[in-house]
Amino acid sequence: MEENLSLDELLQYYRESMDMEKVDPAVYSPLVLAYIGDGVYEVMIRAKVINRGSMQVNKMHKHSAMLVKASAQAALIQAIEPDLTAQEHAVYKRGRNAKSATVAKNASVIDYRKATGFEALVGWLFLNGQYKRLTDLVSVGLKRTGLMPQPEGNFRKDEGDTTNHEI
Repeated sequence: MEENLSLDELLQYYRESMDMEKVDPAVYSPLVLAYIGDGVYEVMIRAKVINRGSMQVNKMHKHSAMLVKASAQAALIQAIEPDLTAQEHAVYKRGRNAKSATVAKNASVIDYRKATGFEALVGWLFLNGQYKRLTDLVSVGLKRTGLMPQPEGNFRKDEGDTTNHEI
């Protein structure tokens, strides 16, 4: 019989199964934190998007892409910046000010840097195991920016539903 695991238990199991050592996020550069933070934030957004109900995958992808682009992340970090602890703010600023070899595509340099700082913060919180804090900050940011409004009705449909669902 399959066992249900909490997120903490799942990640612990993953680390053990993959022979991964516990690491101190402070040893990573801000760009490495942003690298893992990008992936973590993407999974959080995709999970939120699919939770809104069944629709064409192309529409899910478009909505997810809208929420993970640099301008959306810049708006989100601006919305939550007053709520950051001094340590979280320092991590964000390290990421924002990091010199990246990549350049912004379809984003201003300012938004791109803010997004990098946001992703560094997400990565740092994730690697520190602060999943509740991470989730709370992202949730509050999405609500404050209006980027992910709550549905006005029940949009969940059966898998075979072909209704046009707009987010």
